[in-house]
Amino acid sequence: MGTDAENLTGIWQGLYTYPYGSSVSFVATLIDSGGSFTGSIHEPCSLGSGRTIFAMLEGSCDGHTVSFLKRYQNAGPQYSAPVKYRGTLSKDATEIEGRWTIWKIFSGKFVMIRSAGKAAEVEHKQSELV
Repeated sequence: MGTDAENLTGIWQGLYTYPYGSSVSFVATLIDSGGSFTGSIHEPCSLGSGRTIFAMLEGSCDGHTVSFLKRYQNAGPQYSAPVKYRGTLSKDATEIEGRWTIWKIFSGKFVMIRSAGKAAEVEHKQSELV
């Protein structure tokens, strides 16, 4: 694992924006394991159905560069393509900002934020387990 500041374990509130301007909020839960991580995302269906859809993710953090692949689970054919995310982790490890891409031709911006207090709490609990 990188430094404790680079540990991404926690609950992240996020927002991604489509090229035409509308945005979708999401909640991501990440579990960091030595610079690579897995997790899940819950978000409202952007097709107006009112339901919540679910995706699994896996990725890595190299210094302050974060990248992951999001794969929707049972969300329908409109959500069959994996989504690539690449962003920059803030110095205090509470924000990731970057771009998402589908099929190398459709992309937009995203941001993910977690509270510094929660990040510190996770790091403290991890040190107690060692």
